[in-house]
Amino acid sequence: MAEETARLQALEAAEAVPAGGSAAPDADADAGPSAPDAVDGDPEPAPATATDAGGTGDDDGESPHSDPAAPEGTDSAEVDARGREPSSSGPLGKEAAGAVRERPEPRSAAAGAAVRGPLDAVAVAAAREVLAGGGAPGELAEPVVRALGEGAAELVRADPWSVLGLPGVRVGVEQVDAFARAVLGEAAGPGDERRVRALVSHVLDRAAEQGHTALGADTLRTALARYSVPDPDAGLAAAVEEGRVLAFREAPEGAEGAAQHAGDAEGGEDGADGEDGEPAPVRLLFGLDRYALAEESLADGCVRLLRSFEGPREDEAPGWEAAAAAAPSPSAAELIRAAGASGLVLHTGGEAARAEPAALVAAARAAGLRAYAAAYTDSGRRRLAEVPGIGAEGARTVVELLAGGRAADGSLPLDLLAVLDAPQLSVEEAATLVEAVPDGARLVLSGDPHTLWSAGPGRAFADLLASKAFPRVTSRTPDPGPIGELTSYVAVGELAAVEAPGKEVVVVPVRAPGEAVHRAVQLVADSVPRAFGVPPGDTQVITLAHGGPVGTRALNAALKERLNPGPGRFGGFDPGDRVVHVPAPGRTYPATVVGADQEGLRLAGADGPVLVPRAEVGATVRHGWAVTGHQAAGIRWPAAVVVVPGDAGPLLTRGWVYTAFSRGERHLSVVQGAEQALAAAVAGPVAKERTTRLAAVLRELAAQ
Repeated sequence: MAEETARLQALEAAEAVPAGGSAAPDADADAGPSAPDAVDGDPEPAPATATDAGGTGDDDGESPHSDPAAPEGTDSAEVDARGREPSSSGPLGKEAAGAVRERPEPRSAAAGAAVRGPLDAVAVAAAREVLAGGGAPGELAEPVVRALGEGAAELVRADPWSVLGLPGVRVGVEQVDAFARAVLGEAAGPGDERRVRALVSHVLDRAAEQGHTALGADTLRTALARYSVPDPDAGLAAAVEEGRVLAFREAPEGAEGAAQHAGDAEGGEDGADGEDGEPAPVRLLFGLDRYALAEESLADGCVRLLRSFEGPREDEAPGWEAAAAAAPSPSAAELIRAAGASGLVLHTGGEAARAEPAALVAAARAAGLRAYAAAYTDSGRRRLAEVPGIGAEGARTVVELLAGGRAADGSLPLDLLAVLDAPQLSVEEAATLVEAVPDGARLVLSGDPHTLWSAGPGRAFADLLASKAFPRVTSRTPDPGPIGELTSYVAVGELAAVEAPGKEVVVVPVRAPGEAVHRAVQLVADSVPRAFGVPPGDTQVITLAHGGPVGTRALNAALKERLNPGPGRFGGFDPGDRVVHVPAPGRTYPATVVGADQEGLRLAGADGPVLVPRAEVGATVRHGWAVTGHQAAGIRWPAAVVVVPGDAGPLLTRGWVYTAFSRGERHLSVVQGAEQALAAAVAGPVAKERTTRLAAVLRELAAQ
């Protein structure tokens, strides 16, 4: 029950602020999903209503609470799981607009426009009239028409709550209720079935932004009751009957699991035996169909790969054994043997262990197989391309891989695929990836289980490991040097001092936020370049959140003033500014501003020029001298300066510390303002738990 109570305290921070309210600093996390996590606000948040569907410029922020079901307006630290800072004006609050696109190479304004697509002017005008009649900002018209189609005006007039949760529209329940009363008059009551349907989806959407793919029955009932829904059970039943929400009865793995989830138990159901031989209660879960189907599709795909693989041909076996014998390490040899004998293998290890799946792919390519290595980030893909035997031809990002050519049946033309950074895959991304791997091929999912989980909903890699349904290879290759030793301690819950004769690890104690910002700037601009010869452009500052006195905004403002002062003549940016482009949740691309013109902001990225269309700049580009932990995940720099603020609170987890500390290759400075809270966080859980179904679905399939 405690677990569900904790979840009931988290959505307060993920909801929009009531009219006239204020927003607190957005947090890092991406649990946050979504975000999955995720969809963010603009770099300098201002009141607004429209955000682009799919994502925004800060995709990582986890709510400091863990309640996916509390109504908005109940806590001063209200942010969504991806770091957006909702604000409001009138019945529907305002939020900044920005487009979200895939990242074609090269990208252009035309590409962005193609994704956004033209809208019917008459439909937009009609929607604007309905919105204005209810006191809502007219700028909502375009995202509403984009989401609901040309008949949006009539749909919104008939059901004003239909705007709640639309892609590109970020509003809270209080604002939508006010809008509905303005449109419908006294007919807009708290028990209106249109309102209840929208609220069920809304609560599950907010939960998804915190990483959950499902919620327990009691959590949902309590959430609906807090929104003054008179009959929550009837509302849930109606949502299930309509098909937008699915219900599942899930028997816990054992008595201990049954007790842990007793808050969602439905008495009288048969399940696993609990204490004293009594049947353990069965948990009743509700989830949005998209995430439920993604989890089932992922589970089906994984089991399919395992069962469709017929083993190596007789003439192949000696080649696999020879490749294992020539492997660069015992763990690489073990992985090569496991991949040779199975259609799906899970591989875990730290930064040094990334060489093991790379060795596998190089060996497979040398044997003539169509083998590829895919990383989640461009940085990871570039590192793979440097491996002899893989090269640029054999290295991809996950996005590039899925956007590439397919066979007639939709599968990828490959024999072996190794995916690194697997913990960063949301359940939907993982499902799409696994579905594309053909029968008989080999798939290796590799990642560090101690890092932050995905920005999107789910914990796919962790659930695959927890199911114990697939072969697993655990690397025995340690990360080298003092930084590797420190992160190895963090991985097991210890914060220990390490010997660093070359000052590879330095801890800088601070007491006040202003001192933390000052010392971080000093380290980047002076100390690290002088001691290690690492220029400021190769040192990354990492902090917990975007907002607050030691968040990315405050740090970036101070770093810009020191390293590249200017008036911000291009929408807040100047040539030479270091930025990150986040076109979708979980996708972070470091770059440098080159200039701007009528088409948009021009950046120089590691892979060449990038054009961000004008309409997308505010929502997808931030200054990048300082980033959050999720934005840094999957990327490495020569040096890292990690800032741990004194007011970190629940955002500070072992997974965040591990991820942040492991981003520096040669040097790590820790600006430590959290005192004993840092050690306590390291000793605590790796991350906040997420309610998911994948592990249970996998166990069911494996048992068949």
